[in-house]
This record gives sequence, structure tokens and C-alpha cells, in this order.
Amino acid sequence: MNEPLVGEGFALRRATLDDLDFMAGLAGHEDVEPFMAAISARDPDAIREEIEQATAEPNHHGRFIVEVEGEPAGVMAFEVANRRSRIANLRGLMLAPEFRGRGIADSAARLLVRHLIFDLDYHRVQLECYGFNERAIRHAERAGFVREGVKRKAYWRHDEWVDGVLFGLVREDLE
Repeated sequence: MNEPLVGEGFALRRATLDDLDFMAGLAGHEDVEPFMAAISARDPDAIREEIEQATAEPNHHGRFIVEVEGEPAGVMAFEVANRRSRIANLRGLMLAPEFRGRGIADSAARLLVRHLIFDLDYHRVQLECYGFNERAIRHAERAGFVREGVKRKAYWRHDEWVDGVLFGLVREDLE
């Protein structure tokens, strides 16, 4: 996908190296970083590696910029979880605080999921978020994901064990 995916009031485009400063700044934002997975790329070198991997394997990895009126507003990512069974992990959703509350993240996630399923031929898209991340849980449900379970006390984050909440969406959910 070289052309942006266009939604109502926003567009999703592949991230480029020109986006490094925006992505690193957003990942380090005080209202974003505490909710990111501990293993998420935050610094420009790690983000650069992910962009390069997405460029080399665009059907199996992706870093996307959410743009509103041509201005970067957020980031989304996916990676292949299982090639044989055509499963993708949706991850790394970050939206700048000034763009929240407009439904942009929900619409962008739905658009990216449709792209993954109908254009890239994935059968299942899944995501996981921390149990304390109520905003991400509500987002996943609004975006059409089905809550599938909880991995109890699965991750060490913020000096305590926290749950991982699992969500999935399959092709049949969209047909």
C-alpha cells in the first residue's frame, strides 16, 4: 500500500523515516507512554528499525501514521503473528491527546483492520492491552473487536503484575 487509506476526516499512510521525530515524541508523551507495552519501540533507532522492516515486508509488518488535515495525529502498527493461519497483531496505537474524543482512533482501527483482512488477506486480527488501560479496552470494543479473555497477572508493568486483555476479530465478523 503506497496510497493512503482514506477515512472520514483522516487518512492512514505508511510511516517513513521523516516521521521518526513525531513518532518518538508521541511515544514519550506523558499521557501515552504509561499505557504502551513495555517492549514497544520508543526511541528513534528502534522506531527506524520497525519502519525499515515494514518497508522490506509490507504485507507482514506495518507502521502507519494517522493524519488529520495533513497533520500527524497518531500511530498504528501491525505485525504478522502466524503466516500459515493468516493472523495479524494490531499494536502500538497512539493518538495525540489533542485529537482524542473525535472517534478518529476507532475509525482508523476499523479501516486498518479492513485493509488487513480484505487487501492483505489476513483471516484474523488480534490485539492485547493492559487490564488497567480502560481507554484501550473501550477503544477495542468500539472498533468491533470481541473480548476473548484475560491473561491474569501476565506482565510486569509499573512495579506490579498486571493483566493482559485479549481481543480478536475474524473475517466473518466483517462479512
